[in-house]
Amino acid sequence: MSNIIAIVGRPNVGKSTLFNRLTESRQAIVDDFSGVTRDRHYGVGAWTDKQFTVIDTGGYVANSEDVFEAAIREQVLIAIEEASVLLFMVDVTTGITDLDDEIAKILRRSKKPVFTIANKVDNNALLNETSIFYSFGLGEIFPISSMTGSGTGDLLDAVITHFEDEPEEENTLPKITIAGRPNVGKSSLINALIGKERNIVTPVAGTTRDSIRIHYNQYGNEFMLIDTAGLRKKTKVKENIEFYSVMRTIKALEEADVVVLMLDAAEGIESQDINIFHLAEKNKKGVVILVNKWDLIEKNNKTVKEFEEQIREKIAPFTDVPIVFTSVLNKQRIHKAVEAALEVYKNRSKKISTSKLNDVMLPLIESYPPPSNKGKYIKIKYVTQINGISPMFAFFCNLPQYIKEPYKRFIENKLRENFDFSGVPVQIYFRQK
Repeated sequence: MSNIIAIVGRPNVGKSTLFNRLTESRQAIVDDFSGVTRDRHYGVGAWTDKQFTVIDTGGYVANSEDVFEAAIREQVLIAIEEASVLLFMVDVTTGITDLDDEIAKILRRSKKPVFTIANKVDNNALLNETSIFYSFGLGEIFPISSMTGSGTGDLLDAVITHFEDEPEEENTLPKITIAGRPNVGKSSLINALIGKERNIVTPVAGTTRDSIRIHYNQYGNEFMLIDTAGLRKKTKVKENIEFYSVMRTIKALEEADVVVLMLDAAEGIESQDINIFHLAEKNKKGVVILVNKWDLIEKNNKTVKEFEEQIREKIAPFTDVPIVFTSVLNKQRIHKAVEAALEVYKNRSKKISTSKLNDVMLPLIESYPPPSNKGKYIKIKYVTQINGISPMFAFFCNLPQYIKEPYKRFIENKLRENFDFSGVPVQIYFRQK
């Protein structure tokens, strides 16, 4: 189960600053991008040995408080439902406002662990001012300064005690998540795949209450399908539907081995799709892009090629991804999508022997060595694959610090050309020999 921390509170109390601080704690996979809706952030962080997702529920509310009912309340309710732990942030320099009181009232009714954080405690004089927040009746107050980071360690020590330790699963079947914006046809795809032969397909309620796992075993293919579509009523506030679907997608994406990203052919690839794609890539998941409703597009002999080029341009630099054109309604090529996802699953766990890697890659490197830097020549002597959940390669050389991004890209392309890692992010490291 994903451990999700949601930061709630009125605008301008410092939620985004804390968000940035929490996600910086794990430089390897930090995703801090907005644009899923207007100003929503989500990212990945870690503390001690625990990893978590952080959601900033913040700040798109206009400065008039009458927006509160429709907007902040809605986001707090969604955060309460979906998050593992809630961080309620208040500002010690302004004390308690009506808006803080309203949010506290909702949080008191929640069954989730709530931590009240008094932000902007930048000196000892302000420390005494934090006692006012005990009136919320939400337990201990954590004084912090999200700007300098003081107090965040104690806060995280307390927060991670509420995380669930998910036991390692015995289930070794590939896990495929269908992701995409609302109304692209996710539910229809799952219904079309399952068909009426329900006796072969057992819907298994998931380990989390937000995604349903379906055991698929037909036509010689067996895998777990993680369905995130249509499990809850849509909320009334339109902006928050996006926020809500993002929280759901993050959870399902973290469970997956392969993410099938569904697009609507009429709309093409939009910013939210690109965000989901990059989140899958950063988390080293396999990806297949599925263009649905292709039957509704007027076509000529160049349409597919042009459409593919548009998609690859927008998802660059990771463009080695299978793109399948389907019509779920007419059941066109839906099984091709399944085959593509299972192929990507195989590529993700592919292991190449060290001797084969060196036989193929070293001659290529010799004929196109890294450019010299300040008169120094870089010599790559040896390559091996590192064990990991997705393909990782170490290239040992004399001056790894001088290898630039374009050469790294060249190496990745050669690995892909020779060993087929279609749909899978490949990590390349240059190390001192």
